[in-house]
Amino acid sequence: MQELTEASQTEQPALSKLDFSVLYDLYATDVLRVCYYYLGNRQQAEDVTQDVFVKYLTARPALLSGKEKAWLLKVALNKCRDLWRGSWHKRIILGHPAFELFPAPEETDHIVEEQSLSEAVHRLPGEFKEVVLLFYYQGYGVTEIAEILHIAEGTVSSRLSRARSRLKADLKGNE
Repeated sequence: MQELTEASQTEQPALSKLDFSVLYDLYATDVLRVCYYYLGNRQQAEDVTQDVFVKYLTARPALLSGKEKAWLLKVALNKCRDLWRGSWHKRIILGHPAFELFPAPEETDHIVEEQSLSEAVHRLPGEFKEVVLLFYYQGYGVTEIAEILHIAEGTVSSRLSRARSRLKADLKGNE
C-alpha cells in the first residue's frame, strides 16, 4: 500500500519552473492577439494583456509544466469577457485601425477577405468567439479548449459548428 502511495506521488506532473520574463517572452504576443481579436481595440487589448501578467505576478499560481499558455489565455478571455460586458463598452462602435501601409494591388482582395472575416468573428457572441479564437487563431484542439474553458468537449464542438454556420451566413450576406 505504501509503495502505491509513493509511486503515485512520483508520477505527479511537474510544476512549471518558467521565469516570469521567459513566460512573458513566450506568450505575451499570443495573449495580446487573442485580446485584440476579442475586443477589436489595440489599446484595450494591451491593457488586458498587462492585467493578465500582473495577475500572474501577484497570484503566482502553481501551473503544470506545459499548461502556462492555457492559464494565461483563460485569464485573458475572462478579463475580455468582463470588459465586453461592461455597459460603457457596449456603446462603443468597434472598428479596425487604419493600415499603416497601402497594400499592393494583388494583395487587396486577400486583405479585404481577411478583414471581412475578422469583422465577422468580432460580431460573434462571446461564447462562439472564444472557441473560434482558441481553435483557429491559437491552434488548440477541442479537448484542450474544453480544459481551458472548463466545458464539455461536445459543447466546444457544437459552439465551433454554430460559429462556422453564423460566419458563413454573415459572410454570404456581405457579398
